[in-house]
Amino acid sequence: MADRGAETLLEIRDLKIEATIYPPGEPARDITIVDGVSLTLQQGKVLGLIGESGAGKSTIGLSAMSYGRGGVRLTGGTIRLSGQEIRTASHAALRALRGHTVTYVAQSAAAAFNPAKRLMEQVIETTLQHGLASRAEAEARAVGLFAELGLPNPKTFGQRYPHQVSGGQLQRAMTAMALCPKPDLVIFDEPTTALDVTTQIDVLAAIKKAIRDTGVAALYITHDLAVVAQVSDDIMVLRNGKMVEYGPVAQIIEAPQQDYTRALVSVRQIEHVEAKAEGEPVLSVDQVTARYRGTHFDVLSKVTVDLRPGQTLAVVGESGSGKSTLARAITGLLPPRSGSIRFCGRTLAPALAQRTRDDLRELQMIYQMADVAMNPRHTVGTIIGRPLEFYFGLRGDEKRKKIQQLLDEIEMGSGFIDRYPAELSGGQKQRVCIARALAAKPKLIICDEVTSALDPLVADGILKLLLNLQKIEGVAYLFITHDLATVKAIADSIAVMYRGEVVRYGAKSDVLAPPFDDYTDLLLSSVPEMKIGWLEEVITHRKMESAGN
Repeated sequence: MADRGAETLLEIRDLKIEATIYPPGEPARDITIVDGVSLTLQQGKVLGLIGESGAGKSTIGLSAMSYGRGGVRLTGGTIRLSGQEIRTASHAALRALRGHTVTYVAQSAAAAFNPAKRLMEQVIETTLQHGLASRAEAEARAVGLFAELGLPNPKTFGQRYPHQVSGGQLQRAMTAMALCPKPDLVIFDEPTTALDVTTQIDVLAAIKKAIRDTGVAALYITHDLAVVAQVSDDIMVLRNGKMVEYGPVAQIIEAPQQDYTRALVSVRQIEHVEAKAEGEPVLSVDQVTARYRGTHFDVLSKVTVDLRPGQTLAVVGESGSGKSTLARAITGLLPPRSGSIRFCGRTLAPALAQRTRDDLRELQMIYQMADVAMNPRHTVGTIIGRPLEFYFGLRGDEKRKKIQQLLDEIEMGSGFIDRYPAELSGGQKQRVCIARALAAKPKLIICDEVTSALDPLVADGILKLLLNLQKIEGVAYLFITHDLATVKAIADSIAVMYRGEVVRYGAKSDVLAPPFDDYTDLLLSSVPEMKIGWLEEVITHRKMESAGN
């Protein structure tokens, strides 16, 4: 909790934040987003804000700038920054404050940078606007931050455009932009959520070092308790706009007091017994090589994997490794240049348009973003009912009865069949997509990062549902992910991909057992653990390995 010897930088008391919503066909009404939250942050300290989507994390973080995103209103309580009450401050006072005393690091650096301007211009822009340094001083400060954050060629890095650097490098550049004005407080809003675990380690380490070296205070917003435990001094757990628990990191992760916090700590502890490989493979990918039209290099190179009925093959690797490209080849969206794909004992035609109706029905796919995978103008019943009508000719009461059976299977029960996607939570939307895939009675479902956009507790529920449905339906899963915790929870076999090739493949017990190749070792060691000091252990281990080489 608060260090009485340190000077208080940010003090929020009884914060209340509201918004007006406009439900279709109903009168507008006010809702409370944050209800009576209080916190204290000292200079040089980091407070982690954790909770599921809609808990109020980002809304509270932005309130430290007296800012309400999307029309929300700060309607009650006090917000004191460096002793100044800012909730009722004038626009001029807030303009002087934002980008100087307090800065912000967004979740998606790619969306936050102007693609038409060089990085240096954007990193120093706020510093120059506030008159905090000359251009030469600001550029020198930026170069120093680039070096501190581990960016390549710090002296020339700022001359690049956003598209010329990786996602992890861009996220660190955004951290440099936030630190360049020498603020007292930085708000980190899910800064590593969109990154691979290998990249996340580098960014986390860079952020932690920058916080320590500059002495800046920070609010670190995330839904991943293992991540926030590596950078924070204290953690506040939020749910439905209210504080659930608040205390030092050690207390929250080692001795949580509340049931909800205990659930967050124990998430992803699914016990899945590896199934025996029996029967002929439902899917055999043999020496598949593919490239995208108009390019001159292979994005898949001699990929070979098998998947047995009722089993789960996890395909893992960082962004650009070829995971989703393999799914495109299997589904016929990217016809291979060479090699073959056998499914249910028959060779699949390379292109989707050449495949039979049975090929289409028995091989289904669930996508990462349920929001864009459903027509927002269709009801849940229409969405799930489409494959029932298309493949089996069901109509009327018979179709509606089957839709309800599928809703029962995905544990949504009655009351959802006539709802629209906008009326569902993220987890409920993904469950509807699962039901739509099951409606076709498939032999294989390709799950492409189906839990990566979900909060840990919601994702945990989806994984348990998929495992339960697998036992009932006997369906096989090809599970594409970069989350090794998910792999450990659900996989029977694993294929590790790197630059379009399978570099390690076999039963889960074999792939996850040493000795490891360098890339698999890097992936496994990068999965955040619910343990204080884990990040330092990983960084120290890597430095020792580098020195040994």
